[in-house]
Amino acid sequence: MSLTISQIRANTLRARHLYQRTRRQGFAVGAFNIDNQETLIAVVRAAQKLNSPVLVEVSEGEVKALGLENIRDLVDNYKEEYGVEMYLNLDHSPTVDDCKRAIDAGYEFIHIDISQANHDATTEEIIEKTREVVEYAKFTGALVESEPHYFGGSSNIHEEAFDYETIKKTFSTPESAKSFIDATGIDTYAAAIGNLHGKYPVPKVLDLELLQQVRNAIDIQISLHGGSGTPLHYFEEAAKIGVSKININSDMRYAFRKTLEKVLADNPKEYAVVKLMPKVYQAVQVVVEEKIQAFGSAGKAVV
Repeated sequence: MSLTISQIRANTLRARHLYQRTRRQGFAVGAFNIDNQETLIAVVRAAQKLNSPVLVEVSEGEVKALGLENIRDLVDNYKEEYGVEMYLNLDHSPTVDDCKRAIDAGYEFIHIDISQANHDATTEEIIEKTREVVEYAKFTGALVESEPHYFGGSSNIHEEAFDYETIKKTFSTPESAKSFIDATGIDTYAAAIGNLHGKYPVPKVLDLELLQQVRNAIDIQISLHGGSGTPLHYFEEAAKIGVSKININSDMRYAFRKTLEKVLADNPKEYAVVKLMPKVYQAVQVVVEEKIQAFGSAGKAVV
């Protein structure tokens, strides 16, 4: 059921208050991708158990699979049923039109990522289209996130190690961050400090000194994408420095897939899918709870 504009604006105002709390209280909120209803169940149960605010996020592929409005309804239904503080984020949206549709549907958080579809997009093109989304979002109050360049990796399980020196070439700088924010008017800056999409055979290393420099240079919120496969102590420190949102996807997908494989192997004659899934979303819930604890958001929900 569609939300009224008054309901949408009330939700986005609460979302803005959440981001203010992250800065004042020194915690980060987890943004957890969902592929299906089972993953959503894992997220909402973790949020309820730990009394933590959470963002549920979907990217282009997940929107196509589940439906933009359907996802809005699912999140709202589970939010009411479990009594949790939960918001919806459109993640890495490659087009302005997709962002506008999500804003109209009442998504509280919007990530416009022009370089996702076109890795060679110019800075001018990225700024122009990001500003268009920022202006459109003013009608509902949705918070807009972006970055000035392509963010590497993919939300999957990778067998190859990454070249850290190559990744360092795409790191944020305090100067470029401030310049991009001034040019676009975004609410949240997606920083690149060693975070990388996907799960790799070697742990990621975050440059916390650089993160502090970026934090000192800008006034708006900071997000970290590509949180999977990162030692938890980095998250604890990042939250203290002033990161407001951390994205998690591949760690959840890994737990889902590996647990499902075991459940299927252990139950070769069971064909009722509903009976096979509880252990799967319980495994994903464990991952979500671990991240919530590291982000420092446990006990921080305001319902």
